[in-house]
Amino acid sequence: MLSRLKYLVLAVYFVFATFPLVWLGVTSLKTRDDAISLTPKLVPLPAEPAAENSVCFKAVTEGYRKLHTKYAGSDHNFYRYLVNSIIIGLLSTAAAVVLGTMCAYGFSRFRIAGSKDWLFFILSTRFLPPLAVVVPILIMYRQLDLQNSHLGLIVLYTSFNLSLAVWLMKGFLDEIPPAYEEAALVDGYSRWQAFIRIIIPQARTGIAVTSVFCLISAWNEYGFALTLNPSSAVTVPKYFAGLQGNVSGIPWPQIAAGVIIFVLPIVIFTVLVRNHLLRGVTFGTVKQ
Repeated sequence: MLSRLKYLVLAVYFVFATFPLVWLGVTSLKTRDDAISLTPKLVPLPAEPAAENSVCFKAVTEGYRKLHTKYAGSDHNFYRYLVNSIIIGLLSTAAAVVLGTMCAYGFSRFRIAGSKDWLFFILSTRFLPPLAVVVPILIMYRQLDLQNSHLGLIVLYTSFNLSLAVWLMKGFLDEIPPAYEEAALVDGYSRWQAFIRIIIPQARTGIAVTSVFCLISAWNEYGFALTLNPSSAVTVPKYFAGLQGNVSGIPWPQIAAGVIIFVLPIVIFTVLVRNHLLRGVTFGTVKQ
């Protein structure tokens, strides 16, 4: 009885969790008239039976095909902005994870004066809402000519994700016995070689988990992308928001198709590191 109840609860949760994505997928296969119709049309088929399969196929893939269209208020099509998001998201995530891992290693392995205060200071950078500091950052970026550039958002997202990376990675590195690298040092390895060849492979679970959280944060960020990059190096969230003022109305099928494509990289990356995620989020909770 309990087993059946468990599967029932999981099934209900699965339906509620996946319903938004399913609805997006269905909307992406509709025409705009069907998408805004007051009568829901769950099966995205043309109003009249198509004489040829190619006509039916074009009707249900209209949302994806029109992603190449440049709408009013945008300088490029959806795929140009997707490339911007990929460049900014991947580079900022890589930088935050690399810097955060090295910083966490220092706090984990060396005695640093006031280390607890420094760690609290690093964590406190996430207490303040990011938009509360957008004005001074905008002024600073104008002085440094970093607005409307990929580099500006990469540096900014790296800075905001760095505190998260340091705290997550320090928890993982604390669980790795120092005896491993001490043995490597005795064998003639330098500290850097021990870090690269011994610590990094042992910390791959933590690196995978930290990468997922940092990538999601940078991938979905909207406030800074809207303020600092209003015209160039625009990311997908900013592009979607700009379609609200389209003169021909909001192209819901194109937005739904774009969201599906926009979500895919995160899903693929999460699936690739899924073997590390469960162990990563519970790392350190059970002492061996």
